[in-house]
This record gives sequence, C-alpha cells and structure tokens, in this order.
Amino acid sequence: MYQIIDRYIEKLMTSKPDMPLWNIEAIKQGKKPAWNYIDGCMMVSLLELYKTTKDEKYLTFVKNFVDYYVHEDGTILGYDKEKYSTDDVSETRILFDLYEYTKEEKYSKAIENVYEQIKTHPRTKEGNFWHKKIYPNQVWLDGLYMMQPFYTRYETLRNKMQNYADIVKQYKNVYRLMRDAKTGLYYHGYDSERVMFWADSKTGLSKNFWLRSIGWFTVSLIDVYEYMNEQMYDEYHTIKEIFKETVDSILKFQDAESKMFYQVPNLPGKEDNYLETSGSSMIAYAILKGVRLKALPERYQTIGLDIFNGICKTYLTVKNDDLNLGGICLVAGLGPENNLRRDGTYEYYMSEPIVENDAKGVGPFIMAYTEVKRLN
Repeated sequence: MYQIIDRYIEKLMTSKPDMPLWNIEAIKQGKKPAWNYIDGCMMVSLLELYKTTKDEKYLTFVKNFVDYYVHEDGTILGYDKEKYSTDDVSETRILFDLYEYTKEEKYSKAIENVYEQIKTHPRTKEGNFWHKKIYPNQVWLDGLYMMQPFYTRYETLRNKMQNYADIVKQYKNVYRLMRDAKTGLYYHGYDSERVMFWADSKTGLSKNFWLRSIGWFTVSLIDVYEYMNEQMYDEYHTIKEIFKETVDSILKFQDAESKMFYQVPNLPGKEDNYLETSGSSMIAYAILKGVRLKALPERYQTIGLDIFNGICKTYLTVKNDDLNLGGICLVAGLGPENNLRRDGTYEYYMSEPIVENDAKGVGPFIMAYTEVKRLN
C-alpha cells in the first residue's frame, strides 16, 4: 500500500502552480492563483516528506511551486495584508524552511512582509485574532492552525520569543470559551459580540462540533509545540497540556471498527453522518507527531497508526493502478451574513459536498504518512 501512496503523491506532483490537481475548490470555482492555505497544506506535507526521506524531488517541487508566487522583493502573488485573513498567513510558514535551505533573500523578505499582518490583525475583545476581516469579532478553530504556527515560528527564530505569552493566551481563551466541558470537544466558531445568526445569544458559540475544525486545532497545537523553545517552560507545557487533553477528548468519539471519526463527531449514529477523511488524517498526524515529540506517551503510537490504516482501508481506492482518496468534506464555514445556508446546523454540515483528492484531505493524509514513514 505504501508504494501505491508514493505513486499517488508522484501523480499530484505533476501539478502546475497555477492549477494544482489537489485544489478541487479552486478548480470548481474558477479562482485565480493566489497564496492560500490549501496549497500550503500540500507544501507543508511535501516538505515533511523531504525531511523524512531526504529525496530532493520533494524540495525541488516545493521550491518551484512557491517561486511562482514569491517575488524577489518579497511580495506574494494574491496575498493582501489588508484582507486580514488568517487563511492567507498559513502557507508562509514553509518559507522559513526554504530560506534555511537556499538562503534566498526573497523568502526572508516575504516572511517579514506577512509578519506585518500579525502586528495589525484585528482582534476580539478577549485578544484573539479575528478569523477574517469579513468575519469580524469571530474566532474559528481553523484560524488557530492558519495563524499560530507561523506566528510561533517567527517569535522563536526572529523575535526572541517576546510574544509567546500572547500566543498561549489565545489558546487559553479558546479553551475557556469554545470547549464544551461535558464532552471536551471544541465548537467550530465563536462570536465575541453574540450578533451572528449562527451564534448562541448567551455563549456566542456555533451549534455543533465539526471534525475538521477540531483537527485543525489539534494539529495547530502540536505544530506550535514543535516550534516553541522549551526553555519557556510555562508556555511550552501549557500547549502540551491542552494538546493532550484535546487528543484524549476526541478519542472518546473514535469509531470502533474503522478507527476514524465522523463529520460531526459526537453524533455517530445520526442519519447522513459519515466517517470523514481530512479530520481523521489530522488527528492521526497530530497523535503520531505528538508521540515523536514526547508530548504523548508511547502507547498512543498504535492509536495513530490505527487511524491512518483505517483511512486507507475505508477511503483509498485503486483502479488501474491509480489511487484516489475519498471521504473528504470539500469545505464548511459559518456565515457570513449574506450566506444564511452556512448556519452551523447538523443539516448544514451534511449538505457540503464530499469529494476525492482535495488538498484539505490529501495534505493531512500525506502529513500523517510522513510520520508513518519516520517509524519505518
């Protein structure tokens, strides 16, 4: 099976930067090429493959892909700080690696360019970054993955860790405001002003738990943990503690047979609910990486491998020696005000398309695969 996965990755690497095979959402909507978290997810996973295998083809592909977007003066095609979107920050974290490998100044300039967004990004009254300018006063779990790993990496490498307290405070706020004490799961979104149509008027929370958002959040924790300097003991261990508790909470809702997790994880038997690939892959990756970084006990390794193998058995299909990855929720969100369909109800999460080969599933799947390959 692993050889087939390698060939699958090779197929995806025939993509061109302006129309990658994995960005199904962009293809469907006819979007122009722009710096985005979906491509970023793939670039992160391929860089991890390079680090794991030392095969230069992965690094070469990432560099060629990124060079289409990053210009010599550090500007980035399709990136606009004034949009204040956490999504648009996500991919920039890979530039630290490219700068380390190549010493090309354009990567360093681009990093500084994007960090300017961190300095001025609007925040909720509690101090958390807005998910996007078009989603004012809102925190989405997704946004922690989009923003915090880059922020943490910058602080560690370029700012003498001066803003670690801010990073950890934002996680503490999410723990305090968005975590359900009964299940330990986190709600998808939070409106600090309690005015959005999808938000509870008392808590500001959305109506349901969404697997991929929990996956993003879990991955953000282990990635931030990796990028933090352990000499900052309190911050480092706070992230570790929240990470372990988050993992233990979602594992309570693991499907016994497939070892995967459902689109709405706490309602496994409800009509139309389905085992979902992207969120399951993120949790597998986070657990396996957590064991490697000693943020989780060794016994969790088997759990992570079981999830990964369950995804392979459930959703990897081979036809004429060509492999496809299914069971991926294409997209899900909350609002904005002119999109009342995205109301956070169970029915809404079931209504979004289920697709094959989209990077929001493929990227995390390959990330998990890199952790499996490290073991072998």
